[in-house]
Amino acid sequence: MSRLISIAVASLALLPPAAFAVEPALDARNYPGPAWSPYIVGAGIGVLSWLTFYFSDKPIGASSFYAHVAGFIGRAFSKRHTESLAYFKENPPRVGWEFVFVLATIAGGFLAAWTGGEFKNEWLSPMWTARFGDSIALRAMVALGGGVLMAFGARLAGGCTSGHGISGTMQLNVASWIAVVCFFIGGIAVAVPLFFL
Repeated sequence: MSRLISIAVASLALLPPAAFAVEPALDARNYPGPAWSPYIVGAGIGVLSWLTFYFSDKPIGASSFYAHVAGFIGRAFSKRHTESLAYFKENPPRVGWEFVFVLATIAGGFLAAWTGGEFKNEWLSPMWTARFGDSIALRAMVALGGGVLMAFGARLAGGCTSGHGISGTMQLNVASWIAVVCFFIGGIAVAVPLFFL
């Protein structure tokens, strides 16, 4: 491992100085758009992840939220069956910090859009309408289908984009880096036919 790090550092030394040049006009605190600065937000997510590891000794992740919600729904309609499932025997549905984290993320997204001047009360974006028409039902079906596929993929991969993409990559977990590369490949593979063909 130390040999690999030595090679990486040596290869950085061979790059021209222009490769490390930072545009002097860039100021993360004075972001030109109406939205929050992505640099400040990214740093904040990193600090949040450190604090999460420090206080809870667990990584940030959101996919367990959906399993807990499914468990709550299962308990409401078929309590005995839900409690007999192996997953819910090991992970009984509860309102823990992961559950609150997702609710706080939703509230934070609203707050960021509202204070950043980007809050819009619209069901369909102009890009969607131009490509697929103005059917709210179609948009809802596609969103639901995408959500189901993402939840299935997150359970299959052992984590979601926040679990692998933030916490796992920060720990230099190889499986998380592979998962993140696959997230991008999958996103590109879906976005290109949907919006460019």
